[in-house]
Formats: sequence, C-alpha cells, structure tokens
Amino acid sequence: MPTKTYPFLVLGAGEMPRPYLLIRASSPTPGKTVDALALIDTGADECSFPVELAAQLGHTIDKGKPKTVLTGAGPTTVYSHSASISFDGFTVADAIIDFNPRLRIPLLGVKSFLSNFVLTVDYPAKTFSLSY
Repeated sequence: MPTKTYPFLVLGAGEMPRPYLLIRASSPTPGKTVDALALIDTGADECSFPVELAAQLGHTIDKGKPKTVLTGAGPTTVYSHSASISFDGFTVADAIIDFNPRLRIPLLGVKSFLSNFVLTVDYPAKTFSLSY
C-alpha cells in the first residue's frame, strides 16, 4: 500500500498549521476542473466545497440534492453534486460534494473521500500521511 506524507500548511498570518491537500476536482462535464487546497476534516461526514466552486465545475447549484446540515455556523442548506477528486495520481471517482454557501475552503470529509485511505496525523511533526 503506497503512502505519501504531506506537511501541514499555514495559509495566513497568525493561523495554525493544518492538514491541507492540493486537489483537483473534476465534474462529469468534460473540461470543468478546479484546483484548490482542501482541508482534511475527520469531523466532516461528507466533502464540502464553497458554493462558488459549483459554477466553475459546471453545476447549477439548485439542481443538486438539497439537504440541511449542522455546521459550526449552525444549520445550513447545502446542495449535493458529484465530482472526482484527484491528487498525486490518485482519483476518488464520483465523490459526493455538498456545496455550502457558508464555507470559504473545501473540506475533505469521511464518506466520499477519507474512507478510501488510511490517514495518519503526526501533530508534533506537523505532517499527515495518506496510504492507499
């Protein structure tokens, strides 16, 4: 099982180092991709992206499946669509992504993403590893 280790990243002055992964999301619409830094979030059931990324992926936001989710900001209506998530030559096909109007960075959650890997987090070393 190949393993890749990544450093935690600091995105802004005064912020804590966090486990971000550079990903490419690709929609079922040919040629529609988005590159982004996404936060590994073991507390998120699903992957969740800012609503602005839906249009870049060719999704009409309100044609997705609406549902209410509980977030740190309270109950929020999100719209689920599918996309593939790729990084370092590995692809998770047809991941369910909840597009969230209250979110500013993509989150990689358990069901559609992290459940495909063995995740090891080393907080003292500020690294995380994904085995697949």
